[in-house]
Amino acid sequence: MVFCALTFSAAPELEEVVVRADASVAAAHGTAGSVATVDADAIDLTRAVHVHEVIVRVPGVWISRGSGHEHLAAIRSGVLTGAGACGGFLYLENGVPIRPPGFCNVNNLFELNTEQAVAIEVVRGPASALFGGNALRGVINTVTATSARGWRGSVEAGPYRYLQTRIGGGGDGWRLDTLSTSSFGYRDDTGYGQQKVHAAARGATAGWDVATTVTATLLNQETGGFVRGFEAYDSDLRRTNPNPEAYRDAWSARATSTWRRALTSSSTLTVTPYMRRSSMAFLQHFLPGQPLEENGQRSVGLQVRLDSDGGWRWTAGAALDAFDARLSERQEHPTRGSPFLVATRPLGTHYDYRVGGLTLAMFYDAGIDLAAGFEAVASARLERNSYAYDNRHLDGNTRDDGSACGFGGCLYTRPADRDDAYTNAAGRLGLHWSPSSHRSIYLVTGQGFRPPQTTELYRLQRGQVVADLDSETLRSVEAGVRGVGAGLDYDVALYAQATKDLIFRDSGGFNVSDGRTESTGIEAAVTWTAGAHVLDLAATHARHRYAFTRDVSGGERITDGNDVDTAPRWLGSARWRFETDRGVSEFEVVYLGAHSINASNTARYGGHRLLNWRGSWDATPRVRLFARLLNLLDVPYADRADFAFGSYRYFPGMPRQLYAGIEVKLFD
Repeated sequence: MVFCALTFSAAPELEEVVVRADASVAAAHGTAGSVATVDADAIDLTRAVHVHEVIVRVPGVWISRGSGHEHLAAIRSGVLTGAGACGGFLYLENGVPIRPPGFCNVNNLFELNTEQAVAIEVVRGPASALFGGNALRGVINTVTATSARGWRGSVEAGPYRYLQTRIGGGGDGWRLDTLSTSSFGYRDDTGYGQQKVHAAARGATAGWDVATTVTATLLNQETGGFVRGFEAYDSDLRRTNPNPEAYRDAWSARATSTWRRALTSSSTLTVTPYMRRSSMAFLQHFLPGQPLEENGQRSVGLQVRLDSDGGWRWTAGAALDAFDARLSERQEHPTRGSPFLVATRPLGTHYDYRVGGLTLAMFYDAGIDLAAGFEAVASARLERNSYAYDNRHLDGNTRDDGSACGFGGCLYTRPADRDDAYTNAAGRLGLHWSPSSHRSIYLVTGQGFRPPQTTELYRLQRGQVVADLDSETLRSVEAGVRGVGAGLDYDVALYAQATKDLIFRDSGGFNVSDGRTESTGIEAAVTWTAGAHVLDLAATHARHRYAFTRDVSGGERITDGNDVDTAPRWLGSARWRFETDRGVSEFEVVYLGAHSINASNTARYGGHRLLNWRGSWDATPRVRLFARLLNLLDVPYADRADFAFGSYRYFPGMPRQLYAGIEVKLFD
């Protein structure tokens, strides 16, 4: 087993953590392609209130902040919504998916303990050949530690009664991390409480190296709705919440055990069984009638892989993932609005179903040395996803009592019981050339896929009895160069990609899968070090366009060549960091370019630039002080901008904020 030791540079004497090399997707992905790692020092300095604040260090990625800990993701794409916002990305903890395929959560990242991770890895571009179906556009993996020396605790305070406490530590072969956060919220009635626990142990058992982790999260938040009106984020409305009744309560729990054993001097067998559970209830304040959705899942899985580096490198393996999930939607109060909405969104149960799912997959990855410093890589995966759907209410689009809605029927349909299955293949081919030990060049092409999510198949609107959907696919070609030397570290990538069978809702309210998009872009991550000074740049220029023409829901029309909505052409961040033996100071600029905020490209958001500062200082060998000043120039901006139902809608960003805290080494 290979270990990688990381030490916090700002206070190296406080703690040493051991990173699990077998949990790294960067190692599995290899050198051909775009992989970025946010290391322990950056995570520790950022102390992100929202995961967006730490992921912004990665080019080509934008995590759009919603209310509280809600979010939408973009990796080499526009910011996606609905089931595509989670089905198109794969979120892992130590290399294991945190949700089963087909039953994702659009806000999956708040189920990860990114705050106390020792690394966050991001794979950009299709990675289904290595990691499975939902790795259509990219992968985010949180790596945790399995041992530590010593214990430390911290307390931090900020505006709007923000309070966070952390306690973490352990011994040789075990570790425990806890976190508790609460806030009254910047906007009216948007407070939250969040708790996370991570426990891990590692040791030898009957010739196996065994690493076991248990993670649990809990979130209770009052949710804020959009504020409406052109540039409402720059008005008195920014502090208001038009939906004070909205909330989201969610919990998750996962247990994973990785068993690793050397079979020969050049081959290793790894077996990883895991279990997961999650549950969520949230008021859908964005829908007429504000129905309450409750969902949950329990799932188990097993990954088996054989790695060999004798002569040439190769990996072969198989995966199994099975889940049992439930979803219900019930409206407790009468709908307000037009006679049409009142008649078509009645009281009572709209949906109530269970789904059983099974995923079976086989995969391989190989690297063959063609010449000195020249390697060919090839990866492939065959995966089958099957669903067994059981409607636990009345079939069709009737009211709760079986009577018909007015105006042609209710605005929802419950399909009859059915089974669906999808078989997909993904592949990757690439060349990697290292002309020297300080520079490498690669060219890689690949295809990713994602099967339809269960909500896309079984949560239908009126008129659609069956959603006949295909798996969405993405093809990509990428070239890049990376190197290090003379204080300069760089990684530049150019890519072109196209999606097929994009799943969306058409003008009739039907879920269909005949959309296409095309994207081209360039990404750069550059670090320059000169003594105690470090300059970091993460920059992206990309163009994401629709490649079809169609009327879609909401009265919009997509035209071939339109920009994908919420897909800025420019985005990035830059940092200047000054480091000493006792502390660090960092200034950061975050940039989001202007972009269209509806599919027909008739409305735009002007973008924003934010300036942040972070710093820490070791007052004594046992005490560290830290602080952050976010949005230092007090710029009014929107975390998310949208145009729908004839009006501009925004999640307003927060004004200037000061956070400060203290971290203490409790005992060895």
